[in-house]
Formats: sequence, C-alpha cells, structure tokens
Amino acid sequence: MKNEEHQAQQERHRGFAPAASPAAATAIITDSETIEGGETTINTQGENMPAWFARPKNATGPLPVVLVVQEIFGVHEHIRDICRRLAAEGYLAIAPELYFRQGDPNDYNDIGQLFQQLVSKVPDVQVLADLDHVANWASRHGGDMRNLAITGFCWGGRIVWLYAAHNPQLKAGVAWYGRLTGEKTMQQPSYPVDIATDLTAPVLGLYGAKDEGIPLASVETMRQALKDANATAEIVVYPEAGHAFNADYRPSYHEASAQDGWQRMLVWFHQYGVKPVR
Repeated sequence: MKNEEHQAQQERHRGFAPAASPAAATAIITDSETIEGGETTINTQGENMPAWFARPKNATGPLPVVLVVQEIFGVHEHIRDICRRLAAEGYLAIAPELYFRQGDPNDYNDIGQLFQQLVSKVPDVQVLADLDHVANWASRHGGDMRNLAITGFCWGGRIVWLYAAHNPQLKAGVAWYGRLTGEKTMQQPSYPVDIATDLTAPVLGLYGAKDEGIPLASVETMRQALKDANATAEIVVYPEAGHAFNADYRPSYHEASAQDGWQRMLVWFHQYGVKPVR
C-alpha cells in the first residue's frame, strides 16, 4: 500500500513547476475522451513560441477561443489542466509560454528567485503582442475570432486586465487574483487601475479577502476606478479565500471559492457571447 501511495504522489508531482512543488493531494487532473490537445508552437514576432492547447474532439465548425494566461510558474500541469477543463466545456483553449524569450521557469526552485531573475524581466508590451499572435493562430486552427475571451491567474490575472484594454476584438475577460496596483517599471509601466478608462471588453475580477499580496484597499481603488470610467466590469471578493485560491495543487486552494469562480467565469463568457454552440 505504501508503494502505491508513493507512486500516486509521484504522479501528482509530475509536470508541476519546481517552484510550486510538491503538488497537493487536491490537484485536479482532467481526463476526458471527449477532448484532445497537446504541445504546439506559434510564430510570434519572428520567433516560435511554445504553447499548449486543448479542444473538443471531433468538433464541427469554428470554436469559441479562450486565451489562458499562466501564473508566475509558467505553463505547467495546472495551466494545462485549465485548458483541458475549458475544452471539456466546448472551447478551444491555448496557453502560450509567455516567458520563453527570457528563460524557463522550470529552472527555478525558489519563487523569489523566479520572480526576480525571470518574471520581472518580461515586458508587458511583448506579452500583449504575443497574445495577439496566439489569437491569430487560433483563428487558423479551428477558432472563431468573433468569439474571443481571455482568463489568467496571478501574474496572468493582471495581464487579463491589460489585454482587455489592448485588443478591441476581445469579447470578455476573467482575471483571477491579478495585482491591480503596484510599483511601475520599464517592463511593467502600468497596472489595471491605470487603464480602467481604456477597457474595451468586459472584465470579471475574482479575488480573495485574505490575499496578503492584494490588499482589499487596492481592490476598492480598482472598483472606484472602474466606476469612474463607467467600465463594464465586476469584482467578486471571496471572504474565506486567500491568494491562488483556484490553485488546486497548492495549500492555498479554497474549493468552494474556486468552484464558484469557475461557474461565474463560464456565465461571464456566455453573457458576452463567448459560448459553445451545443
């Protein structure tokens, strides 16, 4: 029995970012015969960017598209599974490796070093341009650009807000616990609170009241900025959740909040026209 438990533990850990390991027993791995996907490359700005995609198997006609933006840990098993979960809902989901020019997050075992030596060096302008190329790739691989959405987590949550002010073709965005305010740098010259007036797509923000890195004061600042801008957006705060409450492979996972957030995300996509044809 101990050997079987050890093997099960090893299987859970496989594919998760070293800086986020070991994976918790709550880690979800979606396995469905109704979906297909895998690795691909996307030409962007003269380079080939690795990406992971998932889609419904035997789909007929163009699929609604969801761009999936990674956490600080890159496109590891959790993000790949987010794509699989979206594919099971009828979407073409693509998660690009947005750090690929600067380095590989799998080379880091420490979150602080990962941020300082890699993530902080990735320019926002590069990320937004790469996402445009991902959307174009999707349109050539069975996706419907008229039905384009984006979701992202942590680092990717902030990017969702920025992308909703960048791409006028975007129909909807859902940002999971992305920072709203912060210190500006040459690589990250603005934060969501700065671009509230520029939003062209409706955004749903999902946050945790116990998130020590995103204080409720910054959430309220964003709410006021959205109100002043008359933006189509909504922010939901979960009282019992902290940061990364959807990360089922980490101790931060808060199941009730994660499940409610997932359903709210799907409803938000559907509300703004990004929904599969059943």
